[in-house]
Amino acid sequence: MIEVEVVFALPDKATILRVEIPKGSTAEEAVLKSGIVDKCPEIDMANLTLGVWNRTCKLDTELKQGDRVEIYRPLIADPKEARRRRAEKAKEEGRANKVTGGKVKE
Repeated sequence: MIEVEVVFALPDKATILRVEIPKGSTAEEAVLKSGIVDKCPEIDMANLTLGVWNRTCKLDTELKQGDRVEIYRPLIADPKEARRRRAEKAKEEGRANKVTGGKVKE
């Protein structure tokens, strides 16, 4: 048996559960065995994205003693689109060159 943590965080609180699982268990099995889905109904098991120690992993990733399985929430904004909007705003405000997008020299 090995002991791992299963973590799910919201902006205002985090749920951290320790669980003992058989050696050779997967990240998905740890999530199911922990019962965190019952405590956090926001978790969508159909679209589960997991990580181990801040690195995304597949559901069938085999865990080791002391691993921390993190359940990630879906992104609310596309990072590329957000950066594109910031760049356009900088051009409009004169903080960026309208042709190259580079910083305006003073």
